[in-house]
Amino acid sequence: MTHALPYWHVDAFADRPFAGNQAAVMPLENWLDDAVLLAIAEENLFAETAFVVRDTTGEADWELRWFTPTEEVRLCGHATLASGHVLLARDGGERVTFRTRRAGLLAVERSGDAYELALPLIRTERGDWPEAVALLGAQPQEVWLNPDGYGIYLFADAATVSALDPDLRGLGALGNDQFICTAPGTDTDVVSRVFVPGGGVDEDSFTGSAHAALTYFWAERLGRESFSAFQASQRGGYAHCCRDGDRAVLSGPCVTVVEGRFYLPQVSG
Repeated sequence: MTHALPYWHVDAFADRPFAGNQAAVMPLENWLDDAVLLAIAEENLFAETAFVVRDTTGEADWELRWFTPTEEVRLCGHATLASGHVLLARDGGERVTFRTRRAGLLAVERSGDAYELALPLIRTERGDWPEAVALLGAQPQEVWLNPDGYGIYLFADAATVSALDPDLRGLGALGNDQFICTAPGTDTDVVSRVFVPGGGVDEDSFTGSAHAALTYFWAERLGRESFSAFQASQRGGYAHCCRDGDRAVLSGPCVTVVEGRFYLPQVSG
């Protein structure tokens, strides 16, 4: 006997297939065992698989959890945007809300042909991590850190960021931190690359949570509340970032690539 689960493959922060960041979105009737959720995410082999279950607390429309191929994470932006895209396209409406276990309440709403996602603003402070810097492949001008595992490494220009060839195995041995390498952009205000080898993602295609940190960092540095951003991964991804109080509002489109069923030999939970 098999059990069929609804399944969407979405390219988030992308206006065409094969760009932005891939996410699987899987609405469930109830929560499966964590080991099953992790096995599904490992099978999908995307940076993130998002699972949603109807919220029964009255706080939000859905409860949302995210898994990489190796672990559950506390916050994921692109898979939240993808979840909003799937649910709004399927169910209609202009806005959908999510209750998460460690990131509070999140919301996705339509914005023309794209979507807006409000994430908690992630603040960093000037610091130093010489062990990480030695593995990045170039010397950053500044290092800014957050104790929850977000590190921003500022470089002089976009060309330096694009040319980085970090020691991924070495970075992974330091933990599941995000190593966010950034510089002033050329076609956009800001450019970045994000490495999370300790979390099962060597280089992320587009990282919403990293841009929640970059929104605070660059809003302070640029002296304005909004800017355009490009994540210079192989696939590439664009967003408009705006600081709104204690929230980072990220705007970008999504594209559905696959819709189908995921078959499990058995379901426990």
